[in-house]
Amino acid sequence: MATFVIVGAGLAGAKAAQTLREEGFDGEIVLIGAEAERPYERPPLSKDYLRGGSERESIFVHEPAWYADNDVDLRLGLRATRIEPGHHVVRLADGSRQPYDKLLIATGAVPRRLPGPAYYLRTAEDSEALRRRFAEGASVLVVGASWIGLETAAAARAAGCEVTVVEPEPTALNRALGHELGELFARLHVSKGVDMRFGTAAAEVTETGVRLSSGERLTADLVVAGIGAAPEVWLARDAGLDVGQGIRTDAALRTSHPDIYAAGDVAESYHPLYGRHIRVEHWANALHGGPAAARSMLGHEVVHDRVPYFYTDQYELGMEFSGDVSGHDEIVYRGDPDGLEFIAYWLREGRVIAGMNVNVWDVVDDIQELIRSGVTVDAKELSSG
Repeated sequence: MATFVIVGAGLAGAKAAQTLREEGFDGEIVLIGAEAERPYERPPLSKDYLRGGSERESIFVHEPAWYADNDVDLRLGLRATRIEPGHHVVRLADGSRQPYDKLLIATGAVPRRLPGPAYYLRTAEDSEALRRRFAEGASVLVVGASWIGLETAAAARAAGCEVTVVEPEPTALNRALGHELGELFARLHVSKGVDMRFGTAAAEVTETGVRLSSGERLTADLVVAGIGAAPEVWLARDAGLDVGQGIRTDAALRTSHPDIYAAGDVAESYHPLYGRHIRVEHWANALHGGPAAARSMLGHEVVHDRVPYFYTDQYELGMEFSGDVSGHDEIVYRGDPDGLEFIAYWLREGRVIAGMNVNVWDVVDDIQELIRSGVTVDAKELSSG
């Protein structure tokens, strides 16, 4: 009987285990997670759950009994320390060795760290700690006008906290969306009373706040870091797998070793639509990548080529984003950006490569179909159609 091992008990890993059983795999499934919690979804941690709008049970991928009912050996609070591809073995922190026939690495990413005392937002425990502090009315200083940083700022403001955001780029989300759309998010936060500090970095973090690169000191009860995340690739690198910005895979999520696969935040996969390897750190990639990897492990023909997708909720703004803005040469708007009800299209050489719908719903499939088609569009028709 074959043994399939999954290292990483997050959304991608849990969905991979589920798919293996749904597809009829009757061998042993071992799902290993470093956290003590059973697999859960991370988006609520910076959104509804952080704001206190949902209960703890709502974040979990499966009910507690699901793993035993489906004969999934779930091992929590246990870290993998080494992969030995030549022996088809995973070494674990308790000193044990777990053999495998096929292995999926779904270890995700970890927050980039600040040099000093700061809060981070990656785990359920992190979210609960911040929610408690927000409820106490603590003053909050967020380092980084990233998606996580801005969602944290919005949750803190909703709780009535005084909030400052520090960002070295000239505006919010500058690298993700560009200056035009980044400014829209910056203005939204300013309108809600957030003190946005652009063009300056946190040079030093202390228990009482930060010293900026300009020399100015800002005080706060707590500092939250939202400066991005790094994929947990060290196991793969140590095992001799091909590693770039993440664990490199083909379109079927196979790594450079034929019996090892990677999915979710940690994977840098070849994407046929873009003709290059990309790494996507968003929920949808884990949701769909785990099942795709499971089918690939079973020998099915798999091409994981979904259009990258992301969503955010900040104050009264709800947004969905599809695609990749890299190399765009034009942005076309349909609707009212100032009124926060519009669609933005990023174009390259007349073709739509990304789209963002803000407070406009049920259009994601149409946007993604337009991206996939690669057809040349008329900008005027796009803005008024």
